[in-house]
Amino acid sequence: MGSGGCIFCRILAGEIPGTFIYRDEDCAAFMDIQPVNPGHLLVVPTRHVAYLAELDAPTAGRLMQIAQRAAAALRGSGLRCEGVNLFLADGEAAMQEVFHVHLHVFPRYAGDGFGMRFGPKYKELPSRDELELAAADIWRALGEIGTTAG
Repeated sequence: MGSGGCIFCRILAGEIPGTFIYRDEDCAAFMDIQPVNPGHLLVVPTRHVAYLAELDAPTAGRLMQIAQRAAAALRGSGLRCEGVNLFLADGEAAMQEVFHVHLHVFPRYAGDGFGMRFGPKYKELPSRDELELAAADIWRALGEIGTTAG
């Protein structure tokens, strides 16, 4: 299954408890033990993969399919759910704490107290030239994967 020290691998292996809502050979979804709101769950690949770029495309797509179904289930569950957030932290600077890819799916409602802060320069819009330069760097990094958008 993967990395012996990884808490998600241990949950997937049944070594420690997990409350699952879904599981197939590629992905699983289970309840987060430190939820933002009741109903908060995690969608993970069953194979240990630390970072999103290391995850194969079919499994990445499957994570999103399961998250989409889970979001619909949250809305129909009777739990308080006026909206749904999807959140995937990729790397320590992005607030990833468990280094096994995981997509958070959690219900939201007005006044729930959860939020994200924007940095101090968020309102300073970049120039079109800055956007074009950043896009060119990303385009180069994509290599043969990139295609024109239109």
